[in-house]
Amino acid sequence: MNEAVAEREGFAAFLLRLRAQGLTPKNLIAAFESVARRAFLPEKFAHLAWAERMLPIDCGEATETPDLQALVIAHLAIEPGHRVLEVGSGTGYTAAVMGRLASRVHSIERWRKLADSAKTRVEGLGIGNVQIVHGDGSQGAKPGEGPFDRIVIWSSFENLPRAFVEQLATHGQMIAPVGPGDGVQMLTKLNKVGSRFDKEEIAPVRLQPMMRGAAAFL
Repeated sequence: MNEAVAEREGFAAFLLRLRAQGLTPKNLIAAFESVARRAFLPEKFAHLAWAERMLPIDCGEATETPDLQALVIAHLAIEPGHRVLEVGSGTGYTAAVMGRLASRVHSIERWRKLADSAKTRVEGLGIGNVQIVHGDGSQGAKPGEGPFDRIVIWSSFENLPRAFVEQLATHGQMIAPVGPGDGVQMLTKLNKVGSRFDKEEIAPVRLQPMMRGAAAFL
């Protein structure tokens, strides 16, 4: 089986899993289809691009499954005029996909090596509305960057991350894993309604806890 056939079959299996979960928005599927996921992975794992498993990447990190990435992006319900903040760029893949849906994506990665690689990949695709920066995203974006219509965080918190909530625009939404760092967390969605927040629990996950600071050498 050649790579092109394997790619098509892997993506088809991914779509079937999305449909089984009721995740069928045409713009979501088109965004995933337009960004070659294998190009964002180490070559030795490229054939597993659409597999339902996390894959190791540089700096001792791992990239989320495409299923989890799709679940989160679907629940964010990103619209063309939205500004999105992502904390944890990883390979840059989710930033690239969200760039197909949003007006602007600002993605922060604490590992310099990951940030540089992700930026190169995104720029190579000509996605000009995605900005990937190396820095400490544990408290959100720097002053002047927000507010954001959507925020997604790929690291967990013991409690709801209030610092991020303050960076949401009115009617904004944020998704983050909340729960013990050494156990199962709940992928939680916050909707900003006036001065209050509605909370929605999406699904159990297990992601690494948020780390403070930027890694300067990797």
